[in-house]
Amino acid sequence: MKEPLMRKVQGDGVEIQLAIWEGEGKKILAVHGLTANCRCWDAMVAKLSPRHQFLAMDLRGRGRSARPPSGYSIETHGRDILGLLHDLGLNRVVLMGHSLGAFISLAFAAQNPGRVSQLILIDGGGKLSPEQTAKVMAGIKISLDRLGKAFPSYEAYVEMLKKAPFFQPWSSALDTYFRYEMEEAKEGFRSRVLPGAIQEDILSLAELDASKFYPQIHCPVLILRATRGVLSKDDLLLPEDVVQRMVREIPRARRVDVEGTNHYSILFHDNPTRDRVVSQFLEEGEESD
Repeated sequence: MKEPLMRKVQGDGVEIQLAIWEGEGKKILAVHGLTANCRCWDAMVAKLSPRHQFLAMDLRGRGRSARPPSGYSIETHGRDILGLLHDLGLNRVVLMGHSLGAFISLAFAAQNPGRVSQLILIDGGGKLSPEQTAKVMAGIKISLDRLGKAFPSYEAYVEMLKKAPFFQPWSSALDTYFRYEMEEAKEGFRSRVLPGAIQEDILSLAELDASKFYPQIHCPVLILRATRGVLSKDDLLLPEDVVQRMVREIPRARRVDVEGTNHYSILFHDNPTRDRVVSQFLEEGEESD
């Protein structure tokens, strides 16, 4: 797959790293998850570009974007999206988010309806109970444990991750993703992700009532749901009752269950069902600016 053009753009007072895969159709802005980066989208981009232009941002505190010591929240990330749209001269885009990125995209579309022509929520955006949230956090603990630690080599850095059941089978896309997030410091190899940013975003997410945004979303919405848990059968980001509520309360929403996927494989692995459904959705509605 062709490598993206990497470009710095202005967010809300910080520089945001953007990966751009050129295309002729709609402009899709992709917002990644809690500890992820812009290269988490490689598997999907391979199927969507060059039919469409694909713009993937590193959230502040991740990847190659600026890493201020504090100031992380759903609202802050939304302001960064507004800033980068202004910097790029884009009026409207298709907004697509995974995990935390789905919550950011949901809030942004509700608060800036004129800027989003279509919304794609991938395994996120649902209002979870405190009990379900605790199950999810336990499920992603292995991914969080890599942060803030130094390792003697890249191979040592990914050794534990390669053994994680939710990343199986390991792929070249996963290797590209983790190599991109790694930096070499005096004490060894480590993730670029700022641990403090993750903690602030977790607190912001805990205080968020995602359901308040549902009635405010008036563009077409596609919800992609992973059907398997991360480490157990019930640590789902979108349990059945949660996704049913989303479809019921978001005016133009529909859901597609991507069978056999978990919270990570729904994004990182090749999946013809996912790619077909997203491609069909993008063919509908108005062209984005």
